Amino acid sequence: MNIAEYRNLSTIIAAYLKLDFQTEVLSNLSKDLCIPCAFICDEYDKYASKIDGEFFSLSREAKCINIISTQSYSSLKQILKDDSSVNVITQNLINKLWFRTDDVYTIEEIQKLLGKEEKNMISKSISENAKETKYSYITKSLNSEYSNISETFSTYTQKDFVYDTNFFSQSLKTFQTLSFLSDGNKIFKPSVLNMFPYFKKTGSKS
Repeated sequence: MNIAEYRNLSTIIAAYLKLDFQTEVLSNLSKDLCIPCAFICDEYDKYASKIDGEFFSLSREAKCINIISTQSYSSLKQILKDDSSVNVITQNLINKLWFRTDDVYTIEEIQKLLGKEEKNMISKSISENAKETKYSYITKSLNSEYSNISETFSTYTQKDFVYDTNFFSQSLKTFQTLSFLSDGNKIFKPSVLNMFPYFKKTGSKS
């Protein structure tokens, strides 16, 4: 159903179907009947509810794969009206792909998840000393005699976020994503992946 044309009705129907699916999966789990299945939802922020976090935490045991996409964490926050509910949902979705975003709340939540690391910082300072300074009426400027200029560079380490704000808002290109993936036993180091759009032609040109 077209959500743009029938916004309220389509949202109600979609929410009902989602809850019905979740009930069926958890019901099978209670019967020790685990049937492999998948929950796939685009524009998830339009159908999110606070109980979804609990479902996502239990559905793995029921062999249900959850794949959702949303515009931003702020979109979820706006619907759920609760930071903790957003955190419960995102924490129970282990594998994550983040595309370029300008949303500050989303970036901050990602940065907190990825943590900080020691980074080398460089500071630069320039100082000038002069014994005599005279004013030139010709050039209308101050001229110093017996002056010297010194420039100092210093390096130090400081803890900073692994990926800064500019990385998410500027450095990530279209069809690039920062991945946070797990094989079930360990979390792989976050890395940038190049996505290949389905509508681009494959193969070499003849």
